[in-house]
Amino acid sequence: MHFGFGYIITIENQSKDSVQLHTRHWKIKDSLSRTEYVDGEGVIGKKPVLKPGESHTYQSGCLLASPFGNMSGFYNMVNFSNSKQFSVIIPAFKLSAPFALN
Repeated sequence: MHFGFGYIITIENQSKDSVQLHTRHWKIKDSLSRTEYVDGEGVIGKKPVLKPGESHTYQSGCLLASPFGNMSGFYNMVNFSNSKQFSVIIPAFKLSAPFALN
């Protein structure tokens, strides 16, 4: 049995330079101590460019073998003004099936 979870992420550029999201890395854990790592280009097939003050929102999902878990990770970005790459940490967020909460 698997449990499907959906999530919405908003990425906001709070810098003074234009940036682009190139790759993503996710660490997905379930309550059965199973961990999966997911690496890939962009997010949902896009490599958004964000000018200063702009944001990008997307929806995605994952499957877990248990009704509880969490996700964390990072995005690898490029700053257009100096071509430097940098990472943006995605803090852990919980995944929990409503029927399993008490």
